[in-house]
Amino acid sequence: MTDTMKAPVMADVARLAGVSHQTVSRVINGSPKLRPETREKVLEAIERLGYRPNTAARALVRGRTGIIGIIGTAAVEFGPTSIHRTVEQAAREAGFFASSVNLAEMTRESLDSAIEHLMTVGVEGIVMIAGHDAALEIVRAQRSGIPFVVVEGDLSKGSLTVGVDQVAGARMATQHLLDLGHREIVHVSGPLDWTEARARLEGWRGALLDAGVRPAEPIIGDWSSQSGYAAGLAVCTMKEATAVFAANDQMAIGVLRALHECERRVPGDISVVGFDDVPEAEYLIPPLTTVRQDFPAVGRRAIEVIQQAIEGGELTPSPLLDPSLVVRNSTAPRLDEAP
Repeated sequence: MTDTMKAPVMADVARLAGVSHQTVSRVINGSPKLRPETREKVLEAIERLGYRPNTAARALVRGRTGIIGIIGTAAVEFGPTSIHRTVEQAAREAGFFASSVNLAEMTRESLDSAIEHLMTVGVEGIVMIAGHDAALEIVRAQRSGIPFVVVEGDLSKGSLTVGVDQVAGARMATQHLLDLGHREIVHVSGPLDWTEARARLEGWRGALLDAGVRPAEPIIGDWSSQSGYAAGLAVCTMKEATAVFAANDQMAIGVLRALHECERRVPGDISVVGFDDVPEAEYLIPPLTTVRQDFPAVGRRAIEVIQQAIEGGELTPSPLLDPSLVVRNSTAPRLDEAP
């Protein structure tokens, strides 16, 4: 084998990045005591060279495997799938290997089986992406003996929970509509056995009550565009309604289709706001105003928390991450008189 065909080693990474062998080792092992620019240089050198650390050697030296387990469900919703992807990416960037398990159905048996599988590969901690009540109850009851971080589904602000402030996001969306003069704001909620759906419902209701507006009963959806379409048809019969806040963008898309079919102009007759900021949101007709969740930040926070727990650091409640409102053309000031 010629020199050009040899697999790169740590010294090659150090030479290309212009740092010491020890610095490369710290980056690979996820040490937090590095400047971001130094870490970036090393990661760039690793990427350019195609360097792959020897997992077995690392485990022997550190007494650790450097493997993080990630458990999710086979959900198709944008939020859970985005979180899963960003947690995996954040784990790799922190020098961990990620071993993922997607459960077709969340039951005590399936979770126990997933945990047993991950324990056999020597994971040092597990990140669980759980959104609905049944999953959370099962997670809270488990006893794996290793750090277990719950992402996005548990808004209790516990020391091993990570998520976005869903209530604040819903308040933001509703306040935007209130500021535009809307008072009859219909809410299309997600299924109420999901923590996030209840939190978004709470935010909508709280913003209306603070503005002196009595909330009507929400229309309950199931996160799908189909349920949003059905909700939109119901909104078509509500002549007083001038705005809709849908608890996710998929349902907002269904609402837009129904309003188009019943010839309610958006935003001329009725404004629509979604939640999540899916990639398609800005390409809809009209482009959708929505609440953006910073999923990459969620992934990084989850890995920071589990790394701290693995290393035996002092754990403090992790503050919920702030969402942001993305204003597009699906919202406009309320007309004083209906056309």
